[in-house]
Amino acid sequence: MIFKRYEWRLVLRVILMFLTLTVTSILVVKGLYVFLVITITLSVYEVIDLIRFQKKAQDEVSQFVESIHYRDFSRHFDVRKAPNELKPLRKGFNEINTTFKLISRERETQYHYLQKILELVDTGILSYEQENGETGWINEAFKNLIGVPYLKTIHSLQKREEVLYDEIIKIKPGDAKIITLSRNQQLVKILITASVMRSEDKIYKLVAFQNVSEALDETESKAWQKLLNVMTHEIMNSVAPISSLADTLKNRLKSPEIANSPVSSQLEDLELGIDTIKRRSEGLLKFTESYRNLNKITKLDLTKILVRNLFETLNSLMRPTLEKKHIDLEIILRDPTLFIEADLNLIEQVMINLMVNAVEAVKDREEPRLTLAAEVQNNKILVKVVDNGLGMPPELLDKIFIPFFSTRKSGSGIGLSLCKQIMLLHKGNIQVQSTDGVGSAFILQFSTTH
Repeated sequence: MIFKRYEWRLVLRVILMFLTLTVTSILVVKGLYVFLVITITLSVYEVIDLIRFQKKAQDEVSQFVESIHYRDFSRHFDVRKAPNELKPLRKGFNEINTTFKLISRERETQYHYLQKILELVDTGILSYEQENGETGWINEAFKNLIGVPYLKTIHSLQKREEVLYDEIIKIKPGDAKIITLSRNQQLVKILITASVMRSEDKIYKLVAFQNVSEALDETESKAWQKLLNVMTHEIMNSVAPISSLADTLKNRLKSPEIANSPVSSQLEDLELGIDTIKRRSEGLLKFTESYRNLNKITKLDLTKILVRNLFETLNSLMRPTLEKKHIDLEIILRDPTLFIEADLNLIEQVMINLMVNAVEAVKDREEPRLTLAAEVQNNKILVKVVDNGLGMPPELLDKIFIPFFSTRKSGSGIGLSLCKQIMLLHKGNIQVQSTDGVGSAFILQFSTTH
């Protein structure tokens, strides 16, 4: 034991004090008062020495407790300069401090390791104390996703993002919920999950935030493809016989036996009705056939495309229309060597579709203007088609890529749906930023290949 020598020294002092008191008692009994001066002086010295011995040990323990209290595990107790009776004590304190220092270093390493992991993940992390709302941990992913640089308490979020704040407070541990937030005129879907942990008699709520817009877009696109497959198949199977039957009835009405009959004049309205049925049936078949294009694109012919060449091609194709309608086209490309890996025909189809929509959007502007731009941002290549048209209200931004949905009376609702499918096939995405009355920007996102 580390205190063995210390205990023996204490026992030795007590024994010496006992012997001295015994001798003093014997001297008193025998009347040898002359020697009492020596024994009493010796007893007083032994008491003072015992007190001093205990005081040294007490001071050493107090210093050790103080270092533990302030977590000063770097403190070293000098064993060589210590009195012999305190050397084991100081050695024990140093060993305890070394153990604590090792534990503290391991915990600090684990903390920094966890900190680095939380900073690297794309999932936003927020923890706060449930009793007073004080935040314990906020990682960079949360700050970037929500656009909040710092939060002292969770309640500070209420003024910035009231909807998000309400959902964080309401969500129960183990639950998950998807909410939609507006970021830079874009709608972003965020999956929120929560859990609870206890630390030092305090209860913390841990909330995770994950941007699931792209995953949901891909899932939604596949769901629409399956639905369109079923719908187009059923519609064409049902309408084709109607069109064929209408054609047969029309030919039957033109046959000699009916055309020369007395009731032929009374069958004109019937013929007109059959013509209408045939025409509408054929129109519905063509309309249905157009939606089948959404599911025909399955393979890509990927090549390296200079964005500069893509913009020049679009400028040549659209120049007659733009000049006719007095629309200015501005091209912004700071890096002429910027390129994307894509299927040229499909991307041109997407860009032309977006530009045609933009031309329609600026038709009522006094100074109509379109902009083609490209840049690299957050390891993604962004290709933009921007207009200064009428823009769109926020409630439409989440619907315009849905098949069948169109903001124009003459629109079929297929164009933007096709654009989105093409971009998803490229492992990219298409987003829209729009301000009602100001204009819109459609942004194609490509992964960087270098």
